[in-house]
Amino acid sequence: MEKRIGAALILIEDKAVIPHLNEIISRHSQIIIGRQGVPLPNKSVSVITLIIEGTTDDVGALTGQIGKLKGLQIKSATLKSI
Repeated sequence: MEKRIGAALILIEDKAVIPHLNEIISRHSQIIIGRQGVPLPNKSVSVITLIIEGTTDDVGALTGQIGKLKGLQIKSATLKSI
C-alpha cells in the first residue's frame, strides 16, 4: 500500500484518558514523525498534534483506537506522500 503523510489533532477534555492515549501512541510509534502537546489551562483542555506517515490502514488503526477513548476528540487529514 502507498504511504501517506498527514496530521492528527487530538483535543483532550478529560486528563484521566492520558495514560491510555500515551499507550496507544507508543504502540504506533513507527508511523509517528513528530508530536507536539500544548496545554490550554484557561479552557481546561490540552491539544496534541501528531505528524504521521504510513498506509491508510496504519493511520486508521491509530486514529480508530484513539477515537474509541472517552474524554477526547480526534480528527486527521492525510495527503499522498512524495
